[in-house]
Amino acid sequence: MVRFGVIGTNWITDRFITGASEIEDFQLTGVYSRTEEKAKEFASKYNVDNTFTDLDSFADSELFDAVYIASPTVLHAEHAIKCMKGGKHVICEKPFASNLEEVTEMIETAKANNVTLMEAMKTTHLPNFNQVKASLDKIGPVRRLVVNFCQYSSRYDKYKEGIVLNAFKPELSNGSLMDIGVYCIYPIVTLFGAPERVQASAYMLESGVDGQGTVIAEYPEFTGLAMFSKITNSQLPSEIQGENGSIIIEQFSDMTNVKIVYRDGTEENIAVEQKETTMFYEAKSFIESVKNGERENSVNTWNRSIETMRVLDQARAEIGLVFPADRK
Repeated sequence: MVRFGVIGTNWITDRFITGASEIEDFQLTGVYSRTEEKAKEFASKYNVDNTFTDLDSFADSELFDAVYIASPTVLHAEHAIKCMKGGKHVICEKPFASNLEEVTEMIETAKANNVTLMEAMKTTHLPNFNQVKASLDKIGPVRRLVVNFCQYSSRYDKYKEGIVLNAFKPELSNGSLMDIGVYCIYPIVTLFGAPERVQASAYMLESGVDGQGTVIAEYPEFTGLAMFSKITNSQLPSEIQGENGSIIIEQFSDMTNVKIVYRDGTEENIAVEQKETTMFYEAKSFIESVKNGERENSVNTWNRSIETMRVLDQARAEIGLVFPADRK
């Protein structure tokens, strides 16, 4: 049994707990929030008695072994480092941190304290992602990659009314690239490694973050294009184009409806059954790493987090997106 505490009392924490609760070795035993009211309200949904409003007490508690972190991005490094120094294994939401400097410090802390640290990118643990990876040879040499994830934020209407919520605040290290673009870039890095060159463009909002953007990742034999947005929706699928055919993915983050369309027009459905509670797979992999004594997950490796953050940093430099966290 791996006992968990959670930081963050929002919808994504609910989804993680829902998925992880299907794992026999998962047990939720602690909840942290800045306010006692929110901590107790969230804990009561899962019949948890132990709540915390003091981060030091939470990090040093002996009531749990691992921590799932879903606080604002700007706090990821601080929260992860404090928990790891308290001897806790950490699975931290994407993006891993605000910048590469913070990611490096997190990894060094995991090494120094001999604990497991993993970025909570679910896509790369999905069965259909493995199907895509295993099918690349079928389409021949890859020549183009187009990843599309555009999702109109439920908070954008408030923004247009003059109310800037967390999703559009640079002081929280947020914006389209960090919140949505990472879902495109991390799997690209996992499939093909670090790109040789990165170009980026964006529509910048007055609050100081990007509302939507595009990243071009140049590889020796192909070009990867990532399109992402928090101010528009898109119905277009994602596509990996090879000389012999293309892999079509309806929803890239969840890897749904995956098929190959060969050059002659024939189609092959390569999708396999996977759970609707998609965060089950990342939770299961993390728990296995903890139980096996692996400091670094074999899929969401530290190097992939480093290379992904390096791309994010390069893209931010291209579009002029600066966070207060960069000046620490």
